[in-house]
Amino acid sequence: MAKAFSGGAGGDGSGGSRAVRGALTVLAVLTAVTVGSCTVQTDNLDDGARSPVRIEVSHPPADGKPAGTATPTPTTTPKRATPPPAPPPAVLWSRGDTGRDVRELQARLRQVAWLYDGPTGSYDDLTESAVKGFQGKRGLPVTGKTDTVTWQRLLRMTREPGQWELFLMGGQPAAYPDPRCLTGRVLCISKTSRTLRWMVDGQTVSTVAVRFGSQYTPTREGVFSVYWKSRHHVSTLYDSPMPYAMFFSGGQAVHFSTDFAARGYGGASHGCVNVRDETAVAAIFAEVSNGDKVVVYW
Repeated sequence: MAKAFSGGAGGDGSGGSRAVRGALTVLAVLTAVTVGSCTVQTDNLDDGARSPVRIEVSHPPADGKPAGTATPTPTTTPKRATPPPAPPPAVLWSRGDTGRDVRELQARLRQVAWLYDGPTGSYDDLTESAVKGFQGKRGLPVTGKTDTVTWQRLLRMTREPGQWELFLMGGQPAAYPDPRCLTGRVLCISKTSRTLRWMVDGQTVSTVAVRFGSQYTPTREGVFSVYWKSRHHVSTLYDSPMPYAMFFSGGQAVHFSTDFAARGYGGASHGCVNVRDETAVAAIFAEVSNGDKVVVYW
């Protein structure tokens, strides 16, 4: 009985070793089942030999996401830079400015009925008021200064003014004197530039803007002389005042005209040479003498 027991337990020891290994295998399987988070893999199971048991433990990720899932890198949307404020429109002309450009501004303001005087070429209080009215009507900042926005708006609403629109109230450059004006004391009158030069020995003493007769009552051209001066003259034919009259051809004279001062070249004389600057014509009247030459030319 003792021998049989010894042989059954392993005899030479091999049987006992197989029994121990089998028990360990069962224990490992039970452990895998109990733990639940581990798996047991066995290869080449047979009666003679078994491969080593490999146990792989899979730990759940700390963030709860499946293994192998990349965690996206948080991105920050850049803030859009605030653009700097637009610069105010540049001022082209304002009160006190003078010149040809101011004349054009005034002529265009006349076209849209915001200015009734001028053009004078001087940005005065009337021009400033006209610009303010134009700006306010169009919803622009009311400054009275002509900036680029105001000017562009006015350009779109008007046309290019003609030469006489620019010099409606005078101030145009005088034409070169006729050769007959270069000697002696002369009232040198150009129909082309609509100007009168008071000249002494070829030198211009003063220049004023003038207007002439209409198509039906034209001012005569040629060389004449002053034959009569009348400070407070009133026309017997038209019953109109002709102050500072200097007669040179029949009833035609150089004199101050309130109508020319008010309307500019929108009107015409009955043949006389009208002057709109009363102060200037008064000074010329004081210097001119009977017998002084008068030249009227194109």
